[in-house]
Amino acid sequence: MKKWLKRTGTMLLACTLLLGGLTAPPRTAHADPALITIESENAQLTPDLQVTTQIYGTPKPGYSGSGFVWMQNSGTLTYTVTVPATGMYTISTRYMQELSPDGRQQALIVNGAAKGSYMLPYTTTWKDFNFGYHKLNQGSNTIQVKAGWGFAYFDALTVDHANLDPLIVQPVLSDAQATPETQLLMNYLTEVYGKHMLSGQQEIYGGGNDGNSELEFDWIHNLTGKYPAVRGFDLMNYNPLYGWEDGTTARMIDWVNNKGGIATNSWHLTVPRNFTAYQLGEFVDWKEATYKPTETNFNTANAVIPGTKEYQYLQLAIEDLAEQLQILQDNNVPVIFRPYHEAEGNGGLNGEGAWFWWASAGAEVYKQLWDQLYTELTETYGLHNLIWTYNSYVYSTSPAWYPGDDQVDIVGYDKYNTIYNRYDGLSGVPNEDAISSTFYQLVDLTGGKKMVAMTENDTVPSVQNLTEERAGWLYFLPWYGEHLMSTAFNYPATLTTLYQSDYVITLDELPDLKGNNPHPSATITPSMVEFDKAPAHQTDQTVTMNLNGNTLTALRSGTAILTENEDYTVSGNTLLLTKAFLATLPVGEHSIILDFNQGQDPVLKVKVIDTTPGASISPDHAVFDRAANLAQDISVALTLHGHQLTSLKSGNYTLVSGQDYTATDTAVVLKKAYLSTLPLGQHAIAFHFSGGAEVVLTVNVEDSSVPLPSGDLTIQAYNGSTGASTNGIAPKFKVINTGNAPVQLSDVKLRYYYTIDGEQQQSFWTDWASIGGANVTGTFVKLDTPAAGADYALEIGFTSAAGTLNPGQSAEIQTRFAKVNWSNYNQANDYSFRAAGTQFADHEQVTGYVNGQLVWGIEP
Repeated sequence: MKKWLKRTGTMLLACTLLLGGLTAPPRTAHADPALITIESENAQLTPDLQVTTQIYGTPKPGYSGSGFVWMQNSGTLTYTVTVPATGMYTISTRYMQELSPDGRQQALIVNGAAKGSYMLPYTTTWKDFNFGYHKLNQGSNTIQVKAGWGFAYFDALTVDHANLDPLIVQPVLSDAQATPETQLLMNYLTEVYGKHMLSGQQEIYGGGNDGNSELEFDWIHNLTGKYPAVRGFDLMNYNPLYGWEDGTTARMIDWVNNKGGIATNSWHLTVPRNFTAYQLGEFVDWKEATYKPTETNFNTANAVIPGTKEYQYLQLAIEDLAEQLQILQDNNVPVIFRPYHEAEGNGGLNGEGAWFWWASAGAEVYKQLWDQLYTELTETYGLHNLIWTYNSYVYSTSPAWYPGDDQVDIVGYDKYNTIYNRYDGLSGVPNEDAISSTFYQLVDLTGGKKMVAMTENDTVPSVQNLTEERAGWLYFLPWYGEHLMSTAFNYPATLTTLYQSDYVITLDELPDLKGNNPHPSATITPSMVEFDKAPAHQTDQTVTMNLNGNTLTALRSGTAILTENEDYTVSGNTLLLTKAFLATLPVGEHSIILDFNQGQDPVLKVKVIDTTPGASISPDHAVFDRAANLAQDISVALTLHGHQLTSLKSGNYTLVSGQDYTATDTAVVLKKAYLSTLPLGQHAIAFHFSGGAEVVLTVNVEDSSVPLPSGDLTIQAYNGSTGASTNGIAPKFKVINTGNAPVQLSDVKLRYYYTIDGEQQQSFWTDWASIGGANVTGTFVKLDTPAAGADYALEIGFTSAAGTLNPGQSAEIQTRFAKVNWSNYNQANDYSFRAAGTQFADHEQVTGYVNGQLVWGIEP
């Protein structure tokens, strides 16, 4: 549907934004040399830097040019680059950093403006690091790399045309049951995305501005002659504690149904400061409620556990929220819904940077909260008028917080960089930066599948910056009060130019988003088809179109336009998707957009499966003995079924062909030199193929050269949860008396070794024990000297009431432990973890002690 592009005269601007003045390369990888490469030894260097070819007498081969620049704890490299046009460019450096496994932070400065700090990862070979997209001016520019934590080697700097995402997003909502009005709004948003920016403004809530909720909107109209297209609301006042009717829901209905605008809302849900003393359902004054994690004893981790008081409170709050959303749905009002916003705060995986209680337990619990809310609203309450919007950041840890494509429709970012986080060295004046580097990092978060919006901001970006930097934010939304109306945050002239520009859409320029179109839309039957990639089962797929007088103009799959008579054919009202095209789609669910000349564009869901037999290996279990005289390569036979081996992975490590293994069409040989580097215990090596599922080889690494202690106990074990990533480790133990005399269990200790993966307090539970769970103790022991796969041990002990283990007798103990914030462990590299096996078996990586003497197992 193209009929409501803002006005005909904007097509040239849209083309400029999409094509970058015809200077931007396609999004495929570059085959041509980079635009500019400057050897670091030719840059301007401060005196504390030196050009060299070796470090402390050790050569570092592989550099280009005559050498590289050695940065120690200070220094600045200044490069001068000349570019042909003002626009966006990628800046990268070829470097080596072999001092710190945690990375070394450096700063990037472009034309005198700091562009942020970047952590250079550890590497002992020359690698490229991408600083992202940055605007350069036509002609000469200066780019500086300045030591933060220093200690890195710089070989060269490269500048190239920015290979920007085309910003084409399909109007497919995460909620397949979305109301017609919600789908129509989504269609419109995806049409304008990347071509225009919607104007927006947040209203004050709770009766602020002396009850004048129109203050900011009248101020904008008096200044610019326009009203914003998007109005921000907040449903925080509908809550179980002190909730009152402040008219928000009624104003949302009026804004959408009477004024023709677009509504978005956030949800500043508060909790009692003293949640321990709080009784469910009682009144709590707003002064005794908070959304800050530092002001409450509310345990966020409990909020996703049914039966807890925190969970029950959240259910009450969701019920209050759902009541208002239901009123909106009954009045045909779609909502850009932004709950649990700004979660990550100042960054980190475990909630250490959280500004709000809903993030204080870390990324994993946050995603569970999001899933809980999504499920409750869509399934329990049947609400389908929501366009789900997730607030993200661009920290290295940010992807871990993302709830997933299946529960997110828009990715938002809250831009507050007039006072905080600005990099231009100024203060006390508006910051009109379009923060395009941030924008494209957020685009990359979902691989370009979701739109990206400026869901809150202080200063609005200038039209010039937006267009020159090709920052395709879906909308802007200044916070109320001084964030909009103070000249410290926004220049009135900039706001006026923005609102009156062809690039920005205002309220009066919105189309009819209520579906009041006398011309009916086209429909299709069926709306979903299934295609099997197995060659013997491939068939064309036929769809019947009810055209309703409309004309099919194109078919789109992702960013690709399908080719008629090759990918599909049309005969009357029959559409045929060819099996040749469908066979190119990867396994999974896809959306084909049928683009008609007017009306709502129907979406055909295509589920692609592949019943072709997958590749297999034999054997799928193997033993490797690290003893020097017994270490042998492991040979694994392959049956490919037409597939190709693409990679082997062990945890996060990708094995190197020719170094760690060799491969033919019939076999893989794992080299003993690689296997000898693995710590004792079980390891899962995943075989990845060009098609079908991965296959896993379980390798049990032993070392017969290390004598086992001779004792009267055997320890058997297996893991109740075998996922690599888990928020709870569940080892199960069997202690067997293999001696000739009774053993007092109170004299026995067991140790299970693991890595904590983020220092946190931990909790232990005995789920069941044959000797009685109350007679089992669990203690967390931090190792004085961490070893491969172990910096902690869970030490299992027994009370005197546990009794005696007679010869031949055994005791079973089923345990579980977790961090109090429920953040995840990575079990894959844990010393005592067994990735395979659901029955008890001798386990030498769990140690047993009698009166402090090691009698079973091998300590790490």
